[in-house]
Amino acid sequence: MGKLIRMANRRGKSGRLARKVDRPTRAEAEGAVRTLIRWAGDDPDREGLRQTPARVVRAYEEWFSGYGEDPRELMQRTFAEVAGYDEIVLLRDIRFDSHCEHHLAAISGRAHIGYLPRHRVVGISKLARLVEVYARRLQIQERLTAEIANSVDEVLKPHGVAVVVEASHSCMTSRGVNRAGATLVTSRMLGVFRDQPQTRHEFLSAIGLRGAAVPQAL
Repeated sequence: MGKLIRMANRRGKSGRLARKVDRPTRAEAEGAVRTLIRWAGDDPDREGLRQTPARVVRAYEEWFSGYGEDPRELMQRTFAEVAGYDEIVLLRDIRFDSHCEHHLAAISGRAHIGYLPRHRVVGISKLARLVEVYARRLQIQERLTAEIANSVDEVLKPHGVAVVVEASHSCMTSRGVNRAGATLVTSRMLGVFRDQPQTRHEFLSAIGLRGAAVPQAL
């Protein structure tokens, strides 16, 4: 199995809110699917494909529902009663499905989110929803990783945030170079996770990545 690891450490803004676009009507979207079916060499009017355009549009509504949500809004409810807790909060193995913006091909993977609270924490379900909202947009994995980390950092203002995303990209595993089993690993380290190797190592060990296996943050 191949595995490519990328580190991202420079701060950037979270919440890539989509620019307003003129959305086509449902009929226009279904017509576009019919065109693609014809381009593929099949007949969109045959029995097995007659309802496919409508099904595809419904599927797209679900797969790309993240454009209609502001991920930072769902993180607004936080809690200050942490009883002096000052260790890493870690939610790992958050499964997600997304689509790459280059080929509209499926991306399947899991995300791990850790942060060191300063004053406030957020419900763990909100972290899972945060991943889902960003994943349900056209994505590249590097940006997905940064958006998740930056949102947690902006809302909670913790001592640090660490995010690692591991995913398989069908645009690579089922076409092109056809490297089945290859996994892309991306990370974003902010605050103490970037500046303190011991804290970073603790996080990476907790999610099953040895600190030595990942390049040290620059």
